[in-house]
Amino acid sequence: MNIKSLLLGSAAALIAVSGARAADAVVVAEPEPAEYVKICDVYGAGYFYIPGTETCLRIGGYVRYDASFGDGGRVMDGTKRADREDGGINDAWNKNARFNLKTWTAQETELGTLKTYTETRFNFGNTGSASDAGNKTTTLNFAWIQLGGLRVGKDESVYDSFIGYAGNVVQDTIIPYGIKDTNLISYYFDAGNGFSAVVSLEEGSGVTGTIDSYVPHVVGGVKYKGDWGAVTGVVAYDSNYEEVAGKVRLDVNATKDLTLFVMAGYGTDDNLSDASNAIPANGVGFYKPWTGNFAVWGGGTYKFSSKVAFNTQVSYTDAKDFAVAANIAYTIVPGYTITGEVDYFDNFDASNADAIGGIVRFQRSF
Repeated sequence: MNIKSLLLGSAAALIAVSGARAADAVVVAEPEPAEYVKICDVYGAGYFYIPGTETCLRIGGYVRYDASFGDGGRVMDGTKRADREDGGINDAWNKNARFNLKTWTAQETELGTLKTYTETRFNFGNTGSASDAGNKTTTLNFAWIQLGGLRVGKDESVYDSFIGYAGNVVQDTIIPYGIKDTNLISYYFDAGNGFSAVVSLEEGSGVTGTIDSYVPHVVGGVKYKGDWGAVTGVVAYDSNYEEVAGKVRLDVNATKDLTLFVMAGYGTDDNLSDASNAIPANGVGFYKPWTGNFAVWGGGTYKFSSKVAFNTQVSYTDAKDFAVAANIAYTIVPGYTITGEVDYFDNFDASNADAIGGIVRFQRSF
């Protein structure tokens, strides 16, 4: 075999081997399409499907900055600070920054809509009697599960949430109308023709409000709602003190720009005023936090434009407590509102009981 034949044979062998290896080469798969988040608008704006599930999720909340001033007590107030040079006591702003995180989930099941809601609040500001600025305790304000009409978990008492809170003012509890925090088991019924109802078994909260046995507090309510407004009533049984309290409310859409409300409350307090109790409550209870037997709240909102609204609230009790709150809320851009409010309180039977205060609030909601 000559050299030329040897070279040609070697070249042919190399070509054959290379062809075999090319036939056995690994084939790279085409990339799969990315699974983008899908919008879920069945339950309202902002929901999206959690990838790989039929559960819809919404995330929201707000960032808020408050600066308040005033006499203290029931109104929005300032604080006191020791002067760092001479040790004297100075009046100072009471400030608080808050990050509020909310989540909602919803999913259809054979037993109805399965929902959850959570709300957690993180705060930094003046704390305690020392009034030093610092991080405050993180609070869990809501954490409930609802299937159909049945809700269980941490919520606000339906004694407040079902009938509605008072005016659209920052300090709507100068004369309190309810203590909100509680664990509960509640059931909501919607008749579909404007009528709805609720019944709730509640734990309460606080030293005097938390139930002291297996017997829960019981709350019930009914509502009729139309285009003109709504009429609502709630009644509550305090199992600790065996007292009853209730509230009725009328909401009226007077015009497209003006909404008005009036709410009245009445509660018994024989046992709440009994000094022989282990923890005397001085006439104030979980469902009757106002002084005296009855109280009334009224007010409204007038929208000057899509950006500016005026809110006010007036309240009074038969123990001669009187309060007024009013503010102007200005929405600079959608989702960002600045509110300036002034609050006033007095008791007509007590001397030097009057107090005035106010607050400036910046809030970005999302």
